[in-house]
Amino acid sequence: MSRKIIFLDIDGTLTQPGSNDPPQSALWAIEKAREAGNYVFLCTGRNYGMLLPVLKYGFDGFIGSAGGYIVCGKQVIYDCPMTQEQAKKAMDLLAENGIFRTVECLEGSYTDEGLKEFLREHAAEGSNSEMLRWREQIEKSLHILPMRDYQGQPMYKIVMLCQSMEALREPEKRLGKDFAFCIQGQDRYGFINGELINRQFHKGKAVEKVCDYLKIPLSDSIAVGDSMNDREMLETAGISICMANGNEELKMLVDDLCPAVQEDGIREVFVKYHLV
Repeated sequence: MSRKIIFLDIDGTLTQPGSNDPPQSALWAIEKAREAGNYVFLCTGRNYGMLLPVLKYGFDGFIGSAGGYIVCGKQVIYDCPMTQEQAKKAMDLLAENGIFRTVECLEGSYTDEGLKEFLREHAAEGSNSEMLRWREQIEKSLHILPMRDYQGQPMYKIVMLCQSMEALREPEKRLGKDFAFCIQGQDRYGFINGELINRQFHKGKAVEKVCDYLKIPLSDSIAVGDSMNDREMLETAGISICMANGNEELKMLVDDLCPAVQEDGIREVFVKYHLV
């Protein structure tokens, strides 16, 4: 049997969103797949600092920052932060249009305090109070710091949060040449979620880079994800799988579905495709 390479998204796929702890069934599957001679890589939008707590479980490498930073074994094979000019233009335009920003550097992430201030001011409206608690928990679990601590480190990605699609119109018009706007849509709190990603890379290009580096045909790759920021990864891999808890549009584009993360979906995938 030929050696396979498996690419796993983290949030919503390997772990519950914002968590750093995969279920034991997933850890068992990863360990047994590697013992069988297969490669297992993380492929995530998280930066290096945010995925460090998950790396301790044992992987052959990772794709971080949605494809902007790639490590095989201990070797960095790709590293592509924004230019200073790109970063300044993007940050200014997003702020001018009332979009809350979380910037992701290599080892640190920094978020606008303005979002939590807004939620506190409107805590009595709808689910803003719940949203505030959720944001504070996510920032704590993923070690996201306030923007005042940002010291000008190179940026790889900007996560965006705003109240309407209208707010994104002007930034997308003026930044679209250099950046892809990956919009997740409206969350349960009524906010629009999205990511600003350099057009020089995406998860699909990163999968190609890793397979080429390890001399493994793309046909021997398997990718598992749950959201639209996994689309390029899933379109590129030989076999694409979406979690049952995943995006409904994404489910229409993949080869197979598996149970949700909390229902041992990763283990089912590894067993079904004879990876263990």
